[in-house]
Amino acid sequence: MPNPGAIRPARILVINPNSSRTVTAAIDAAVAPLRLPSGPDITVTDLPEGPESISSQQDADCVVMPLARRIAEDSADAFVIACFSDPGLQTAREVAAGRPVMGIAEWGILRSLTLGERFGIVALSEGSVRRQRRMVRQMGLGERYAGSRPIEALAAETADEAIRIRLIAAARILIEHDGADAIVFGCAGMAPHRIAVERAIGRPVVEPCQQAVAAALGAVLLRAAP
Repeated sequence: MPNPGAIRPARILVINPNSSRTVTAAIDAAVAPLRLPSGPDITVTDLPEGPESISSQQDADCVVMPLARRIAEDSADAFVIACFSDPGLQTAREVAAGRPVMGIAEWGILRSLTLGERFGIVALSEGSVRRQRRMVRQMGLGERYAGSRPIEALAAETADEAIRIRLIAAARILIEHDGADAIVFGCAGMAPHRIAVERAIGRPVVEPCQQAVAAALGAVLLRAAP
């Protein structure tokens, strides 16, 4: 019988704002190394109301309120929005009532700044490139942005091994042509390919879900520290 006075274990909720189970499974596998034996529980879920792939600004905008409701109704100690568009990030922070909310684009880019002078992003599509340029400009990081290169795929396709050759090709262009020192994956579904792409190009590759969850983990652990 549960003890009513027992302390509830801390929990981090990672939300994939699209409805692709393939992408959700890729995210879950990517963050598995961060599940510490005595650390917070890390739960990964999708958003049934979301599109199968967030490919446009309209796709990103349509999940803002469902995301906000999901966060407002959940008792998790921290949240990660696992889409590189960071949809509804500021709205989510408003409804989270002081609990940390991490966007994977924000944290992936911030991590890349520690790995080299300039970062490049492997994007899903030309539409994604436009949103990424706008995001980088709003973050005030234009001088350190080498650019984005698209692979022209849907989010659900990115976990498949067949996409790896396109990821490597885009990353090499970012390094050899655009002058990037570090690469950021611009979609959560690309997570399974990080190590293989890093080895192929010989430069650091940032998987943004891992970085955002690591940041959430630190925030939760440090909140309880003396």
